[in-house]
Amino acid sequence: MEASGHKPLVAEGLVKHFGQKVAVARLDLEVGAGEVVGLLGPNGAGKTTALRMLAGILRPTEGRVLVDGIDLSERPLEGKSRIGFLSGDTQLYQRLSPREILLYFGRLNGLSETLLEKRITTLVNDLEMQSFANQPCGTLSTGQKQRANIARAFLHEPAVLILDEPTNALDILSGRFIVESIRKQRAAGRAILFSTHIMSEAEYLCDRIAFIHEGRIVDVGDVPTLRQRAGDAKNLTDAFLYHVEKAQPSKEGSSS
Repeated sequence: MEASGHKPLVAEGLVKHFGQKVAVARLDLEVGAGEVVGLLGPNGAGKTTALRMLAGILRPTEGRVLVDGIDLSERPLEGKSRIGFLSGDTQLYQRLSPREILLYFGRLNGLSETLLEKRITTLVNDLEMQSFANQPCGTLSTGQKQRANIARAFLHEPAVLILDEPTNALDILSGRFIVESIRKQRAAGRAILFSTHIMSEAEYLCDRIAFIHEGRIVDVGDVPTLRQRAGDAKNLTDAFLYHVEKAQPSKEGSSS
């Protein structure tokens, strides 16, 4: 079934149980071409679980994911080939250089040698990796490793990018560099979903933001809309806290 194929990334009714624990509950979300959608929530809110289901790494307990209209549960290899995924704990082969890693993953993705060399040259230049592209990854700084990881995710020019806290643990300059790289991918027409806990980063980068709390999407919209629906909140942080507090059980009438 190719329903909702006009959106590169669609989640329909995603649920994930780990035993008795409900990590994600009835998540519905769409990301359009040339759009950046941020997934914001505190630790334990279900962000990483949701992103891993959307990337086809975790199988949902219920619901489905469509990538360019392809149901990941029905055609997983075809769907995943159209995704570039980066998690907060993605590791690199320490003995390989960034260039060797890009060669390896490019061949796994079926890129021709001519196209692969062109893509590697472009990414090394765009991500300013010239000075360390041939050094073993085990010798690189955190920021350099993250640039290599971003290059790996961008390499095959996927329709969809799913990035889990891509600027986590980076210094200000490295984080800003990654953010600008994501903006370029949006300009190239990619559908981008990424999680972050940095509100200023989300405001700067995202076309829309989805607040997630206790495994549920509690609101979605652009920043002005989110602030307005949260009682004209002063900023994105206050808007999110409004929804968190609204979701808490009322203490009225409870025994002292």
